[in-house]
Amino acid sequence: MSKPKFAMYWAASCGGCEIAVLNIHEKILDVDANFDVVFWPVAMDAKYKDVEAMEDGSILLTLFNGGIRNDENEHVAKLLRRKSQILVAFGSCANEGCIPGLANFSPIKEIVDTAFSTVSTDNPDNLRPMTSYDMPEGKLHIPTLYPVLKTLDQVVDVDYYMPGCPPESHQIAAVIDLVIQVLQGKAELPPKGSTIGAGNSTVCDECTRKRNEKTIKEFKRIQLIHPDPELCLLEQGIPCNGPATRSGCNSRCPTAGAQCIGCYGPAEGVVDYGARLVSAFGSAIGSDDPQEIDKILDGLVDPAGQFYRFNLAGSLLRAAKPAWNSGD
Repeated sequence: MSKPKFAMYWAASCGGCEIAVLNIHEKILDVDANFDVVFWPVAMDAKYKDVEAMEDGSILLTLFNGGIRNDENEHVAKLLRRKSQILVAFGSCANEGCIPGLANFSPIKEIVDTAFSTVSTDNPDNLRPMTSYDMPEGKLHIPTLYPVLKTLDQVVDVDYYMPGCPPESHQIAAVIDLVIQVLQGKAELPPKGSTIGAGNSTVCDECTRKRNEKTIKEFKRIQLIHPDPELCLLEQGIPCNGPATRSGCNSRCPTAGAQCIGCYGPAEGVVDYGARLVSAFGSAIGSDDPQEIDKILDGLVDPAGQFYRFNLAGSLLRAAKPAWNSGD
């Protein structure tokens, strides 16, 4: 019998998810032993036409990482949805938009101008990319940017969600083991729509730092102080996103002395990550005086990045008005 087919694709993201898969080390051999890898552009020579020629539903499992930033991303997302029995939103970019989603605060023209007209770019003729160009060999096409970046499930139906920037390698290995056990009839897949490869609680619940009653009088940047290595970072006025962030990373950042920045996305039951975090920070402020509270909150030097660094595109907000109005 032929092995079930596996695919992985990289849309609007940094490529870290691909590296995280390779970081499962010898476990990657289990993928090769149990799957026929038919489409993985980073790891093998593959063409869209090869996928288009496959029967619908012929790929058992596809890990799709990256958000939908342009028409090529959307085309491939819809193609792989049609060809795949199980489509997993793999990593923070596919789940929530992640860092590329922060561009949703700005209109397309401003984004392109920043890339092609600032001091880091040598562009004396002030050129801009074109979506098509006539060459002697024929017309060239490059992807057309959309006004805003979308999450994968805003474009196609998604079966499972695996968060993380990138997903932890031990979590990837656990999910691969589960799928292999399912193939062998030894286990069952969780209900459709489930989050896999992560916990059901918060980073705070995984964190081993000591916690007392939080009475924050000032928010501080961690690089400007010497925090207590054993005490909860938020209690020390360091804006740690652990109260709103899903567990599953083993609290790596707080354990290493850095605040959680939210890469595992909203905790179970959180409707809007930024709103939950505002509530968590507000409840930890040690004051009832509105003016003092405002002064304390002013210590958050980048509120948008603090509350929506990984989650803007997947939040209730999704984008700023200038981005929505830049469709032309």
